[in-house]
Amino acid sequence: MKARTVLPAVAMTAVSMVLTLAVVVMWLGTVMPWPVALVVGLGIDGGWLATLAYERRLAAQGDHNRAVTAVGWLFGLVATGVLVVHALTAEESASAWLAVAWLPVAAKALWLVHSLWERTALTETALNTIRGIQQEAQDEAAVARARLRAEAVTEETRLTAVTQAGARIARVQAKTAQTLSKAWSALETVRAGEETGKALTCVTTRVTPGVTPRWELPVWGPSEPIAALPLETGPALTDEALDALVNEIRHSEDPALSYREMASRFRAAGHSASEVRLRAAWKRVAV
Repeated sequence: MKARTVLPAVAMTAVSMVLTLAVVVMWLGTVMPWPVALVVGLGIDGGWLATLAYERRLAAQGDHNRAVTAVGWLFGLVATGVLVVHALTAEESASAWLAVAWLPVAAKALWLVHSLWERTALTETALNTIRGIQQEAQDEAAVARARLRAEAVTEETRLTAVTQAGARIARVQAKTAQTLSKAWSALETVRAGEETGKALTCVTTRVTPGVTPRWELPVWGPSEPIAALPLETGPALTDEALDALVNEIRHSEDPALSYREMASRFRAAGHSASEVRLRAAWKRVAV
């Protein structure tokens, strides 16, 4: 990289010095001896070269001197001025001389670019370290992007599976509810039919004489929890006493109460008996 910036500056400086020397000799050679004109041209080029060498020495030491820089630019402007004046006074090829009159200033500009590059130039070790840091950052970014993409795909798959499972459950529930609704409707139709009461009466009359059959469907809807039955406290009732209480509660209304209503009133009255004994007493009384 150093050669790419210093070689153009060196080449343009050499060309500018040769042009300046040639112009001074041709221009002043008509009015003074050519050795004198040659000395003048070499003086301009020598001063320019000396200031340039001093600038390069200071730059190599990491220093900078504005006075030396100003003198160097002064020699460059003098050389450019000589070329411009010669081009304007030349009778032939004036445009060609004007086309190369900017070379001294361009050479100084190239040396300025080269000095700026030297101030910011880094060693190969530093450049390798920077490249390593950049590569590490790129690797970490690529790994992070891959991890995010994988997590996004996993989450999408999970959500899809959950959605599909929920849809299947909803379809099963809807189908089950529809089946239950049809069955419930069929049961309700049968219960409300005229022949249902006759069939029940025919069956239950021989088992429980004097008992009017009542067939009611359970409530289909939200249910309320039933309180736990209280434990039996106090002395247990005898079978005779239990039969008497059951018979009394059963015939407290006309028509006779069902077993469920009798059991509810039996518990509400504060009596206690196991469900097995209470149902056995109901059967004995009903028969």
